[in-house]
Amino acid sequence: MAYLTLFFSAFTAATLLPGSSEVVLLALQQQGYGVFWLWLSATTGNTLGSCVNWYLGKELNRFQHKRWFPFTPEQMNKASVRFQRYGSWGLLLSWLPVVGDPFTLVAGVMRVRFSLFLLLVAVGKGLRYALLLLVGLQVF
Repeated sequence: MAYLTLFFSAFTAATLLPGSSEVVLLALQQQGYGVFWLWLSATTGNTLGSCVNWYLGKELNRFQHKRWFPFTPEQMNKASVRFQRYGSWGLLLSWLPVVGDPFTLVAGVMRVRFSLFLLLVAVGKGLRYALLLLVGLQVF
């Protein structure tokens, strides 16, 4: 049950909804749960949450000519230019607070190939959780 809780915490944290999985991860580590399973649960949940953002971004394109669409063409263009500056490799940093989640949404808008998206996001998030767990082992 603890691994499932971590999975959903990480999933939610990766979407545009507010959330944080670090506290749950480190608390479970401190309670003696297996490091590999914690890493796998957090990485999988967080990566799949980012996949939701990618899908929403991909589907968002078809509504940009509607009156209720939340972004102006200028905002969409600015996001496109920023994304192109950093390219798909920037998805390795999709774990960053504040900018990471919207960046995965923009990747969908920009129609980044899903297999590349999944690989880069999973590697970035996996490395982040591995680092957090290593820090947790040193601190606790």
